[in-house]
Amino acid sequence: MTALTPPSERICLSAPDVTEAEEVALVCALRSGWVAPLGPEVDAFEVELADRFDRAHCVTLSSGTAALHLGLLGLGVKRGDVVVTSTMTFAATVNAITYTGAEAVLVDCDESGNMDPDLLEEALQSCAAEGRPAKVVLPVDLLGKAADHDRIRALASAFGASVLSDAAESAGAVRGGRPSAAFGDAAVLSFNGNKIMTTSGGGALLTDDGVLAERVRYLATQARQPVVHYEHTDIGYNYRLSNLLAAIGRVQLQRLDEMMDKRRQHRLRYIEQFQGLPGVTVFGEPSGVNGGSTRDNWWLTSILVDPKRAGFSREDLRLSLAAHDIEARPLWKPMHLQPVFMTARAFVNGTSERLFQTGLALPSGSVLGQAQIDRVHGVMADFLQGHCAA
Repeated sequence: MTALTPPSERICLSAPDVTEAEEVALVCALRSGWVAPLGPEVDAFEVELADRFDRAHCVTLSSGTAALHLGLLGLGVKRGDVVVTSTMTFAATVNAITYTGAEAVLVDCDESGNMDPDLLEEALQSCAAEGRPAKVVLPVDLLGKAADHDRIRALASAFGASVLSDAAESAGAVRGGRPSAAFGDAAVLSFNGNKIMTTSGGGALLTDDGVLAERVRYLATQARQPVVHYEHTDIGYNYRLSNLLAAIGRVQLQRLDEMMDKRRQHRLRYIEQFQGLPGVTVFGEPSGVNGGSTRDNWWLTSILVDPKRAGFSREDLRLSLAAHDIEARPLWKPMHLQPVFMTARAFVNGTSERLFQTGLALPSGSVLGQAQIDRVHGVMADFLQGHCAA
């Protein structure tokens, strides 16, 4: 399959991987007349997503953030409630909590980058002791690696909290033989342009709870009552997914395994390049453990650089790549360090801060061709050779 446009000189971290197949599907959807949000492509996409990710119900939405927002509302979160979430995440996770008027309580990660269950237990105990038990626990699957959902679920249940899983980055990942989006009372996917599969913009909420799915669907369509005129008894939102974008998503879903495999090959090559180099660790596993029953989706390959051992910092390498028009980016700045969330209550152990200071995400997109990958590795080889020579 051929990419629609030749790659630009700039090498991006995770550019969309769109082919002629998506173009054909989009044109067909356009010619069908279903141009407005909702339609047969949306209906089919929801069925296919639910089937792929082992869920009974799926509601596609305009973004992963919209799915987080409505998932929280559907689980009964309201102003003044407590939602415990990961500090090592993108701002959208905590933004969605803020939209509801709830208080976000932030929990640090373990060495995997995902929510530390021991700190989660401490946070849940503390909230309960103060008479404000958490309404929802919202763990995040970092960079395509599923969190320890079994333990998180057990802890949440013990304290009477629901679980909404932010699987925005982990479509295609598996833990213990289960898709990452199969965990929690509901899970959220993102189809943003930088994700492993994309609809340009879009997201989805997946759940086994039919009542929750219908509540989310209702809220996403402006909470319109089923009467001939416009009648509203709730505040609703315009969060529907376009039928045209769903057509793209259906092809992307068919290509998901292929795109994951390309990203895995990128990771294996990074592992080879940095193997044996003191102070540099490739963050994330290459091929799965437990016989393949647990595996990343290899969304973004990142490295951790210990400057004292390596002799250079993650920023030194980033700037070297940037000078050659190659994008690389630090890992997420923890939410408890963000100016807008600095007053949020946080249970931290220093791990997320260390990952932010030492972590660097490298070009990982499945759209990258051999020449582009060779260029990335050539620039890094020159950088490392210069470092060794020094």
